[in-house]
Amino acid sequence: MNIRMEILRCENLTKVYGEGNTCVKALDNVSFQVEKGEFVSIVGPSGSGKSTLLHILGGVDKPTGGKVYINGTDIHALKEDKLSIFRRRQIGLIYQFYNLLPVLNVDENIALPHLLDGRKLDQERLDQIVQYMGLTERRNNLPSQLSGGQQQRVSIGRALFHHPAIILADEPTGNLDRNNGAEIIRLLKESNRMQKQTLLLITHDESIALQADRMICIEDGRITRDERIRMLGGGLS
Repeated sequence: MNIRMEILRCENLTKVYGEGNTCVKALDNVSFQVEKGEFVSIVGPSGSGKSTLLHILGGVDKPTGGKVYINGTDIHALKEDKLSIFRRRQIGLIYQFYNLLPVLNVDENIALPHLLDGRKLDQERLDQIVQYMGLTERRNNLPSQLSGGQQQRVSIGRALFHHPAIILADEPTGNLDRNNGAEIIRLLKESNRMQKQTLLLITHDESIALQADRMICIEDGRITRDERIRMLGGGLS
């Protein structure tokens, strides 16, 4: 018997920019839940609210209304310093343009959130991540000395390093060629399947979206479709 555990829940999320005639509703009463170990793709046209949603789920932006619970914690009820700690420990963020610090090498970029948290470096974990990402020969390189695909692997390694509750990926293949993009998706899927890492991924690529367990479609700030593609932990690969 499989016991399913909720890892993420958002309730009636709204996000409004501006006032009066200039008011734009980026999110309009969005609610859904995600189970531990689930791989969810989020799709929709440009300007539909996908990235706004991801930033609110990641604690980077605040909603105008509604709540976000991760592991039972109402993250937007936390004070800013507590939210920063929670974000470093429980949320892994992956962006299209990598967001690496140019003066830090591969090892330092991967371990940075862990070190910012004031914790002793787990060298064994770092070695595992570097090897898993295929960066063993590049660990002393700066981002400028890496290809786009290698930089994105550093970004993924950084997100995975501290065993977060959830990974949020915003168009992680959007700045890569087809081969590098396929490799990034393979690494994310492998982490999801082998380590039961919960993953929410925004993409414009339908072929990527259909590799998820479940697909959520957003238009004009609202969920228009939420459908399961395969059974959690099984089905097509």
